[in-house]
Amino acid sequence: MLSERRLQVLRAIVQDYVGTEEPVGSKALTERHSLGVSPATVRNDMAALEDEGYIAQPHTSAGRIPTDKGYRLFVDKLAGVKPMTAPERRAIQNFLEGAVDLDDVVARTVRLLAQLTRQVAVVQYPSLTRSTVRHVELLSLAPARLMLVLITDTGRVEQRVVDCAAPFGEASLADLRARLNSRVANRRFADVPSLVEDLPEAFEHEDRGTVSMVLSTLLETLVEENEERLMIGGTANLTRFGHDFPLTIRPVLEALEEQVVLLKLLGEAKDPGVTVRIGHENAHEGLNSTSVVSVGYGSGGEAVAKLGVVGPTRMDYPGTMGAVRAVARYVGQILAES
Repeated sequence: MLSERRLQVLRAIVQDYVGTEEPVGSKALTERHSLGVSPATVRNDMAALEDEGYIAQPHTSAGRIPTDKGYRLFVDKLAGVKPMTAPERRAIQNFLEGAVDLDDVVARTVRLLAQLTRQVAVVQYPSLTRSTVRHVELLSLAPARLMLVLITDTGRVEQRVVDCAAPFGEASLADLRARLNSRVANRRFADVPSLVEDLPEAFEHEDRGTVSMVLSTLLETLVEENEERLMIGGTANLTRFGHDFPLTIRPVLEALEEQVVLLKLLGEAKDPGVTVRIGHENAHEGLNSTSVVSVGYGSGGEAVAKLGVVGPTRMDYPGTMGAVRAVARYVGQILAES
């Protein structure tokens, strides 16, 4: 276990390196921070931190920089989440409240996160499998053709055309719409199959084929794996950090182009808390020089998807964690109210 003083020295090194982009020396630390000890003592502490792998000497200069292990300790023990200011919170709320639909919410969230953190922003669309049915609408397109519209609690809208085996009258359509919504509205997707399995029996024999086709289309919509969609923005921000990537930025850019990689980076949506993966904690080799800060968002206190940012390991962790958490909270509020 590190002593409290050495933890303070590590905190100071991380803060200075993130702020100045320069390796940090003992003299600078004692001048900038009230450590209460001499530069010689700070040098001894830095030597101990280096021996234990928390800091490293990148060149022959006297300065040190944090390692992945040092950043991890900083995030876990030393960094509080920096709260957003009242004007920043109002700006976030006003910007996101102007969204007209789910696609617009996601697009605005990506732009906002990229601007706030000056990193690459990644936002996953709400997952259908963790959603709740808000309403099912049925519209007649022709005597034997219907439009099924599924609306979720996250504002997602899925449309499907149903070709019927025989003409389906307006009265039967209204009856099906009412019975269907009475069973599935405000119910989780996972519960829907068992709730509607006996519904065809409530209709006349000649209508049961069409009712079964509508239900089949609905259930197919619920289980389709098209929810693994995400949007990315702010990739150009990485060009500001060219010197933070040891050889080239190309592996990072290539990794960001792979949707499967990004979904794994964000992690499971069921974990709603802020997650920070630093450097080599990211399984994809191309992202070993980056950190990923992510958090779940959703309505009703349950995460339905993840959002986050990707940037160099030399990032403002308290500020980034605060921004990501604040944006996720406002997105959840908007989804709940939509």
